[in-house]
Amino acid sequence: MTHSRPAVSAAPEGTANLLIDYYDTLREVAEEFDAVPRAASAAPGTCVPAFALPEPTAQVREFLEVARVRWRGAGEYRDQRLHLLDLALNPGTNTTKTFPSLLIVARAVEHIRTTGRPLVIFSPTSGNKGTALRDAVHRAIRAGLVTPDQLRIMVLAPHSSAAKLRQDGLSRDPELAALNPLCTLDSPRAEDVKALGREFVDTYAARIHERTGALLWFSLELNNYLLADVARALFEHDVHPVDQAAAARTHVHAVSSAFGLLGYHRGRQYLERSGLSDIARRPHSLLVQHLSTPDMVLSLRSGGFERTGLPAYRLEQADGLYHQDADAHFPSVTEDPDELLDPTFYTHRPATSPLMNDIIARHGGDGIVVSGRECRERYPLIRELLAEAGVALPRDFAALHERSLVMAMTGAFNAIDRSLIKPDHELVVHGSGWYTAEHYTPLGTAVRPVATAADLARELAP
Repeated sequence: MTHSRPAVSAAPEGTANLLIDYYDTLREVAEEFDAVPRAASAAPGTCVPAFALPEPTAQVREFLEVARVRWRGAGEYRDQRLHLLDLALNPGTNTTKTFPSLLIVARAVEHIRTTGRPLVIFSPTSGNKGTALRDAVHRAIRAGLVTPDQLRIMVLAPHSSAAKLRQDGLSRDPELAALNPLCTLDSPRAEDVKALGREFVDTYAARIHERTGALLWFSLELNNYLLADVARALFEHDVHPVDQAAAARTHVHAVSSAFGLLGYHRGRQYLERSGLSDIARRPHSLLVQHLSTPDMVLSLRSGGFERTGLPAYRLEQADGLYHQDADAHFPSVTEDPDELLDPTFYTHRPATSPLMNDIIARHGGDGIVVSGRECRERYPLIRELLAEAGVALPRDFAALHERSLVMAMTGAFNAIDRSLIKPDHELVVHGSGWYTAEHYTPLGTAVRPVATAADLARELAP
């Protein structure tokens, strides 16, 4: 059975530079962020830069050149139109982390110019965020915005994400590699990198400042990532305005903490406050997660993060798989009820859940968890539809080292089939990332294993 929808015109297409083309508006929104007191750093030797962005000089424009985005039609599924918001066009990252990372580094550049003090950006990461920040730092050095001694970066990733870490402009130059260490932590919980990172900053920032003169910026604060994603809503408004679309709309995003969707909705607020769009037409949101960390969907559905909110799975002897049919928001079949589908999505108990829950309560939407089995079953169709949108996925699902986009597409299809998305809605899938081994060279032995905060301090200031 298929659902009917209003007749629509040919799918719109468009491209933009998400940061250069919307730079003036982003600077205006940045002033709003600065009007709210930022979290004061508790540790001596640290800083929290203002949201001030540098003037858009030729050097800055060169630095931001890779912030490209594309809107393409991606066919239909059960008569519901699909659009792809392709956010993974930077070959240095292949993920949407490009955009906030460039703005974080732009703020660091402005801070260094204003204060004259060197700065070290420090970030725990599941992999992609660290890759994008390193790419942005190297771009800033290459564009002549800063010198290698003025701006450095240290990244800490879980060992489980080591295969995602790639060689880049910082690792290929011996001097830059020494100044910008990329460390890994071998721990049973991938998210332990955040706790160790916090301990490192609190304990050693002052000592590092005394030895090097540099201040540490612990860059995980939410607004650091919201600002760039405001431009997603601005781009959508230009290429396919919500208010002029024939169908209502649901935005679909594979999420760990949903920074991207939160930034998008901040952009929607800007459009609505400016009288450019009607809040009554605000799109719905569909959160897509995996079974290893389904916390945002659990919070949305049950109000808490406890895994008791998961349905009970039963092992079927006939196929050796786990099945459930009690809750349409979770996989009907999986090889493992605790399945780690992609280490990108590693956040437990995200502090962003209440914000996203409130947005969905006000404006509509839902959440769904997908399994690897479901992704593989959907993969031939996903690959075919995304080819129409200019995305050439590998023939083998197993070849994907980053599965965000396929997870989002699988979640969209499952949600349509299970009536979790209204039949009169068109879907916008946020293409937040995909890559294979052909897109990068692994970092390999250049990764520096650490076990303690003291180990991190030695890597940064021997």
